[in-house]
Amino acid sequence: MELSDFEAGFVLGLLAGEGSFGGTGRQPQVTLRMHARHAKLFYWLERRFPESKLYGPYFHGGRSYFQWMARGSFLRQTLAPLIARHAAWLDDHVAARFHAMCRTYGLSPDAPADGDPGLGG
Repeated sequence: MELSDFEAGFVLGLLAGEGSFGGTGRQPQVTLRMHARHAKLFYWLERRFPESKLYGPYFHGGRSYFQWMARGSFLRQTLAPLIARHAAWLDDHVAARFHAMCRTYGLSPDAPADGDPGLGG
């Protein structure tokens, strides 16, 4: 599935700003959790990435939220390579979290980087 440049940037921005890069101890996962008022965004992710999982809305402690998760072959073959391809655009903190997840779980997202955007470091 090919993403437009806008879609790739949109997903990368969502994950950089709100995503969690980690795992269960047995498998890597990328999680995006946000308020249920962002339902339209989550339904778009679900349609655009049918291999991912959308949970919710959950209602807990007076809050309502959705949780989108990327695991398994979708994470290894699609999402991690997408992130790796554009990793030069990530700030140092997010890049470190992504690379730590890859190291911890043996992910090798073989994607050539799209170059340094000149953000400094």
